[in-house]
Amino acid sequence: MRKYTPNRRSLYSPSLTLAIGLLLPLLTTADTNTPTTASKVEIISTDGLYSLSVNGQPFNVKGVGMGFARARDIDSLVAAGGNAFRTWETDRLDEQLATAVASELMVLVGLDVKKELQGFDYNDAAAVARQFNKVTATVDKYKNHPNVLGWIIVNEPNLMIGSDGQAAPVNAKVYNAIGDIVEYIHKHDSNHPATIAFAFTASLAEDIKTALARAPALDFISLQAYGALPAIPDVIQQLSLDRPFMVTEYGPLGHWEMPSTDWGREIEEPSGVKATGMVERMQGTLLNDASGKLIGSFAFLWGQKQERTPTWYGMFVASGERTAMVDELTRIWTGEYPENRVPSAWRITLDNKQPTDSIRLTPGQQVTVRVDVDDPENDPLDVRWQLMTEVVTRSQGGHIELEPASVPLTFEPTEHGKGYVSTKTIAPDEPGEYRLFAYATDNQGGVATANIPFLLEAVMDW
Repeated sequence: MRKYTPNRRSLYSPSLTLAIGLLLPLLTTADTNTPTTASKVEIISTDGLYSLSVNGQPFNVKGVGMGFARARDIDSLVAAGGNAFRTWETDRLDEQLATAVASELMVLVGLDVKKELQGFDYNDAAAVARQFNKVTATVDKYKNHPNVLGWIIVNEPNLMIGSDGQAAPVNAKVYNAIGDIVEYIHKHDSNHPATIAFAFTASLAEDIKTALARAPALDFISLQAYGALPAIPDVIQQLSLDRPFMVTEYGPLGHWEMPSTDWGREIEEPSGVKATGMVERMQGTLLNDASGKLIGSFAFLWGQKQERTPTWYGMFVASGERTAMVDELTRIWTGEYPENRVPSAWRITLDNKQPTDSIRLTPGQQVTVRVDVDDPENDPLDVRWQLMTEVVTRSQGGHIELEPASVPLTFEPTEHGKGYVSTKTIAPDEPGEYRLFAYATDNQGGVATANIPFLLEAVMDW
């Protein structure tokens, strides 16, 4: 058994040495209040099989992505059997690490390295140097914190969208800058490994080869895949990697992987379908890894966020109830479902039409919405209906997206049948794109969600 150590190169690339030297005095000093007993995190290689250890003990990552540090998120993760979470930036890192200490969780820290998709120019040597100084100061400040598991230097740097809306090549200088940060970490922090989190693009294999050629000291690579999760073993085999990997994002099918209405609005799966699909895709990749190189995974997202809808990626809704994906992860991590399981939604229709039917309505039209939903304990369900307009400006790469407005609407009392709930309502008067949501709660902390888009067309007065 040995500690895995990747190849290393010189500390700085020639293109950055002068600029960094001029800006080096801008480095901030470490916070004297930061804990000073670092955990020793090591990648172990035994006969070609890789594993992770913390302070000499095996560490089997049961992780999630968590962008916030709300107490209810942390408590629910511990209750589900999780032992780690990852972040994407350091704005709230003090708070996140403090909650991690109290709950004995490890944190894979996402550093504030920007990507071209955010408008950062890697041809601007001064801007790259400023970024280097800021990021390495963060490493210096937190490297001795006992709950740091490692560093994600940048999230999805290989994701770039051109002005035509299509995938575009990434400036290779991105990886030069990353390589400089990796080398700094290796020189100044011997306790924590460093990685890049790659988006699962059509050019993923080439993206990784380019990155490793310019940042060869990466300790491991990280992959992010949703519908493409089962393809990861083939990618790993194709690359013949000489180092391990993590999966730092997985979950429901992505909005880019789902069918859309004929006016271009993505169709979201109901919550029960999401949970079942996620577990099916985990088989053979995360649950039965045959490569021997997988050293951890993080599900997305432990919390709630707006991305195309308020319910697409979050495993919780804004009011705090958990969805079926949480119960499935609990079973995988602990061997048992929670004592009371959440309800699941399986299908939603509007006047017996499915989302893929590209439903069109007219102002004031009476409609019936039905959701097929069940609860393992047959708990009585309370259903809340909500109508929202569609997102005006759609984000790329998971960046901030504004939640659309709710539209006042009156619903008739909900009808409950065997395995379904339904109600009637009147379509609004203002033409436009809408989405109707159903939230079925069991009053035990669980919720099932489903939604259906429709287009409200103006009535032509000839």
